[in-house]
Amino acid sequence: MFRRNAGVQEVSFTMSTPGEPHTGNQEEQFTNAALTHVNDLGEAKMVNVGGKEKTNRTATACSSISMSKSAGEAIRSNTLEKGDCVSVARIAAIQAAKQTSALIPLCHLILIDSVEVAHSWVSETELKWVVTVTSTGSTGVEMEALTAASVAALAVYDMCKAIDRSMIISQVMLLAKSGGSRGDFQRSE
Repeated sequence: MFRRNAGVQEVSFTMSTPGEPHTGNQEEQFTNAALTHVNDLGEAKMVNVGGKEKTNRTATACSSISMSKSAGEAIRSNTLEKGDCVSVARIAAIQAAKQTSALIPLCHLILIDSVEVAHSWVSETELKWVVTVTSTGSTGVEMEALTAASVAALAVYDMCKAIDRSMIISQVMLLAKSGGSRGDFQRSE
């Protein structure tokens, strides 16, 4: 719900990780947070970051993709017809981080210092991606990390869809961020 307050749009909402109860601290942190991408009329706008101080910024996000045993085995044994799934997904994640502003309408085009992409098998049928993006600039890199983690899982789906069209992409979330005026964030798991 929107409320007008001295020309600033405010909204109240709560957030939690799936399976975790809401805590008072999370609610207090996000209650009445001003929406920076909304003007006085409630219309979308791009935030002006021109006057913000340039700082080192880092964000880490993850995603998971669950699949059939046969798809998981094909990835691990590198026997997919399309090629090396893990390498393709890693490159897709890096490319996605660099192209985030073309995909998310109100994201700024930023200079990225580095993108680190890691994967791990949670089980024989679940592959987890963790992406860390760093930049020295006047806006954060959370969206770049989230986009990259999402696209890594999407690339796996594309590589394996001939074997398994029932794959599920889930658990896309920000794990941590540092830098900027809003302070650091660390997801507690």
